[in-house]
Amino acid sequence: VKEVANLSLVSSACDVVSAAYASTKESHPYLRSVCDAAEKGVQSVAEATASCVQPVLATLEPHVAAASEYASKGLDKLGEKLPLIQKPVEQILSDTKELVSCRVAEVKEAVSS
Repeated sequence: VKEVANLSLVSSACDVVSAAYASTKESHPYLRSVCDAAEKGVQSVAEATASCVQPVLATLEPHVAAASEYASKGLDKLGEKLPLIQKPVEQILSDTKELVSCRVAEVKEAVSS
């Protein structure tokens, strides 16, 4: 999970969503109270779940470690095949806009000639 969260694409997407969420809470007082209540509920559920799951995770630790290693290797291979996931969202959007702009210019030139 940490490796996935550290991927540039995932990390920057989370930052964008977090900024939008914070901005929405600041701009809309009614939504802020609903969001605050939801956050407290999620926190309570997470704390209760963590205490229940901890003994099970301790028992399954060797299996979890093996699965984690396998997932890490899979992420490495995915990163090799899809270098896009190593880029932040902003760069992907910028690159896409540039590519589309170039293609549109080529089409305009072809049509005019």
